[in-house]
Amino acid sequence: MAINNTIGLIAGGGRLPFLIAAGARQAGLKIVCAGLGNNPDPQLANAVDYYTEVPLARPGTWIRKLKKQGVTDTIMVGKVRKENLYSPKRILKYLPDWRAIRIYYWRLRKNNKIDQTILQAIADELACGGIILQDSTKYCKEHLADKGVMTRTKPSAGVQEDIDFGWQMLKKISETGIGQAIAVKEKTVLAVEAVEGTGAMIERAGQLCRRGNWTLLKAPRPDLDVRFDVPCVGTETIESLNKNGGRSLVVEAGRTIIIDKPQTIELADKLGIAVIGC
Repeated sequence: MAINNTIGLIAGGGRLPFLIAAGARQAGLKIVCAGLGNNPDPQLANAVDYYTEVPLARPGTWIRKLKKQGVTDTIMVGKVRKENLYSPKRILKYLPDWRAIRIYYWRLRKNNKIDQTILQAIADELACGGIILQDSTKYCKEHLADKGVMTRTKPSAGVQEDIDFGWQMLKKISETGIGQAIAVKEKTVLAVEAVEGTGAMIERAGQLCRRGNWTLLKAPRPDLDVRFDVPCVGTETIESLNKNGGRSLVVEAGRTIIIDKPQTIELADKLGIAVIGC
């Protein structure tokens, strides 16, 4: 249980912060939210007990705002528009504080800059300031993917062969930290996710395979830290797959969050897309 029955929430965009807030509230906790710039949905402020917007590149501000509300235990979830972090004027735009500079030039000075490494460095810096990141799935366990076929729609024999081939390929790719997803058709890798994110990769796969009937596979690194970067799929994923010719979605059971799980599975069945947990 969170200290003083209060849980912190460092939130980016998407539906996941809403699910965490709902689960924490059901557990009887007060939710103090630090929203990362303009990334969160504006309605998130109505789903928590206290909301404040904080600059994306100033973790010192995150710490101060959360500590002022008596927060120690905190969950960090939600999308951040990573492509903006690579713009030429990013230093002027985000004006990082000394903690951000320490993360980048001290904690990361001898490491690569893949998501897992950066997030670990952020977690370590937050811990120095007294903010301790918790398991990001703690208050949404019911939304984790199940093992096996979760939809009434079943994959065909040919698709199952792609799944068997693609799953082993994805595991090797995910170990490198390049990305969490690949698109496969007829035992050929159509696309690999990188910094652009799964949504953009789905569109690219659709452009490369006009005939459709391809499979999206998504899974975390083997050494996934459940405090951050747990893979997520949802209705947007299903809608994008349908638009771009994907007919199957494969995720790792127990380690992938299906946003609004009942609605996502229902939509997949409606559109004839199989959802499978490996």
